[in-house]
Amino acid sequence: MLTLENIKKTFRNGEIEEEVLKGIDLSLNKGEVTALMGASGSGKSTLLTIAAGLQPSSYGQVIFEGVNIVPMNNERVREIRAKKFGFVFQFSHLVPFLTVEEQLLLMLEVSETKLKKKAQYQEVNKLLQLVEMEHRRSAYPSSLSGGEKQRIAIARALIHKPIVLFADEPTASLDSKKSKDIMVLIQKLTKELQITTLMVTHDEEMLMYTDRIIKMSDGQILSDQVSSHLAD
Repeated sequence: MLTLENIKKTFRNGEIEEEVLKGIDLSLNKGEVTALMGASGSGKSTLLTIAAGLQPSSYGQVIFEGVNIVPMNNERVREIRAKKFGFVFQFSHLVPFLTVEEQLLLMLEVSETKLKKKAQYQEVNKLLQLVEMEHRRSAYPSSLSGGEKQRIAIARALIHKPIVLFADEPTASLDSKKSKDIMVLIQKLTKELQITTLMVTHDEEMLMYTDRIIKMSDGQILSDQVSSHLAD
């Protein structure tokens, strides 16, 4: 589904050239949640942004649906991100003056789905059911809990039916209970929708909701293993 081949990333800091990623090879599978773990500076977030087409690699290939996206122009990469990729970040970044339903309707309006109004409402209703938030459709962000905001952020990420979901510390701003709830939801949607999920996390407790754990250090992969709950 998504393959990274010999990915290297170099940043220049004045006279010094720093190699942040040192030849990463990685293939991601449909229907799996893959976690990227590692200390700050290990390269995990850089790897995620390169895989997602948010920044180019210095060397190597990112193969998506059989095509290397690295040499593509910015417009083509943006088009792939808009149609094929979904994103969930640490903070939900919801529009404060729009209700839950309006947040999702807005995303449909600016997408290229070209759905008629009735179909848009039907699609939003399906998404709210998926993330178990249909009862909060008329609520504004200020009245939502952190976990509820992340559920809406996940619904927003799924609005154009992405093939790959990228999640960068999606539970970092939540307490333990809400974090587990969000991970159960991500795990469930990954399986049900058969999407590919790549997630950066620092929280080892969240690993029990993943299928695969990749540990990084100094721009390299230290280990790539099946999650322990599956191995058992």
